[in-house]
Amino acid sequence: MADRQATPTKRELAEIDRINQSGRQPIILVHGLWLLSGSWDRWVAFLEQQGYGALAIDWPGDPETVAEARSNPDLLAGTSIEQVADHVEEIARRFTRRPAVIGHSVGGLVAQIVAGRGVAVATAAIDPVPFKGIRGLPRSVVKSTFPVLRSPGNRKRAVLLTLDQFSYGFANAVEADEANALYDEFHVPAPGKPIFQVASANFSRSTATKVDTGSADRGPLLIVSGTADHTVPPSLAGAAYKKQSKNPAPTEFAEIVNAGHSLVIDNRWQEVATKTVEFFGRNGVVGNSSSASHTADAEQGADTGGMA
Repeated sequence: MADRQATPTKRELAEIDRINQSGRQPIILVHGLWLLSGSWDRWVAFLEQQGYGALAIDWPGDPETVAEARSNPDLLAGTSIEQVADHVEEIARRFTRRPAVIGHSVGGLVAQIVAGRGVAVATAAIDPVPFKGIRGLPRSVVKSTFPVLRSPGNRKRAVLLTLDQFSYGFANAVEADEANALYDEFHVPAPGKPIFQVASANFSRSTATKVDTGSADRGPLLIVSGTADHTVPPSLAGAAYKKQSKNPAPTEFAEIVNAGHSLVIDNRWQEVATKTVEFFGRNGVVGNSSSASHTADAEQGADTGGMA
């Protein structure tokens, strides 16, 4: 099992240094289960085009590539929500400017956790899994998480979904050809522990999934929901919005109609990214247009509406 310390990797330290030297507004991107940081590559290019300094973080113990993760699932086993949240906070505090945070799925929960700790200037939680205090699991959620929850031993393992399981839980709103391509390009085994933590949150004293929704330092928050999502249906994203809307800082809710859980990596990704940037802009979190460099690579990545 890999080291689970919150210490940033060499890649992350180099990117933190690059962004600090650029003077740009930092943005941290946090992936969810069954993905790696590379799933954000097109987002990073898009955000850099807008003048931000974007860093897609690794979870503690993440390998560098999909191939490495699939060949050695034990590298990902055992990682907890607390470890990911602590890792994000450690990185956030190394920036010279308070970063914005974007997270998807479990990463969306982590984004809300660190926002409650006061380290984010603004936050976007995309299809976020529910935090402690949100009750009720629709049938589609039970089916999506069953491959992990069916065996208590999976709490200490990393679990790879079959293509059919991925197509139901992630890619139900795209065509079969795209679902197959997403599975081949992005899907990796995921630690089972976070799913057990979320599933048991309201029946235990654990505070692993607790979010400080009343924090005075939370900052503006956007919650994005794909209306066709099986893993985090709109009812759960809406419940998070309802609880978060009591915070004095601006809180908004956006729906991506007929989008599923894969909305950050499928053909809808740029629509979601654009809504996120617009929300940040409305709340004064803007890129440094004077220093934005529209490199050919960035333009190619940001203009690609389908598969990378």
